Amino acid sequence: MAIETKTPKTFVLVHGAWHGGWCWSRVAEPLRAMGHRVFTPTQTGVGERQHLLEPDITLNTFVQDVANVLLWEDLDDVILVGHSFGGLTITGVADILPQRLRHLVYVDAFILDSGITTFDTLPLDTVNRLRAAAEASALESLHDRRRHGKGLQTSTEQLRHVPALPAPKPKTFGLTRPQDVAFVDERLTPQPLGVYESALHLNYPIGNNVPCLYLHCVQPPFAAMDGTCQWVKTQTDWPCVDLPSCHDVMVADPQLLIDALLDLP
Repeated sequence: MAIETKTPKTFVLVHGAWHGGWCWSRVAEPLRAMGHRVFTPTQTGVGERQHLLEPDITLNTFVQDVANVLLWEDLDDVILVGHSFGGLTITGVADILPQRLRHLVYVDAFILDSGITTFDTLPLDTVNRLRAAAEASALESLHDRRRHGKGLQTSTEQLRHVPALPAPKPKTFGLTRPQDVAFVDERLTPQPLGVYESALHLNYPIGNNVPCLYLHCVQPPFAAMDGTCQWVKTQTDWPCVDLPSCHDVMVADPQLLIDALLDLP
């Protein structure tokens, strides 16, 4: 059990695909109660910012979303935490603002080399299937808005469909308790397609000399993380710690994650 610390820390918690800042509430509130500063930004086009969904959202948009929090809030000595797809975002932030970071924590998170898109790592038939699903979801959303009279006073340009990957079921993330499934299910939103089609273009090695920790959720393991976990284990300066929880550990076992974050050197 984590205890209150005499030295407050600053955490910026970055969510993964289909989620939003809301997913960190069970982690953020206890940390704040202990005296820490905690920021949980939502990236453009998802969560409570789903109204900003546009075709031109890229991975760089996500990076700028989080970098701007550090800049506008004038944050330093930040423990920057990225869950799942948020691992790509925090890698991008570390590339441009390493001087503001104390530690990078990848929570069952993706890591890709510079110039590699998420779609580059998938078989072509999978990519085609995902693109088709994103197009179908966008058209369904557009038709629904027209059917219910939403946007009738707006221009055709504003009503254009925006490809976005529909959210999977919460059980995909390993959640089993009914209250956890319900909490997540009513909040998931489609993920902008452009963040899968765009790549980080890094100027420095991954992490940019900021100390890194990888937390691998293993009960059950999330198969999509296999490649990243194998890469992390080849890095001599990256501790990799197994957490006995599911992929959405911040929902299912928040105290477990809090303890891991407060155990950082």
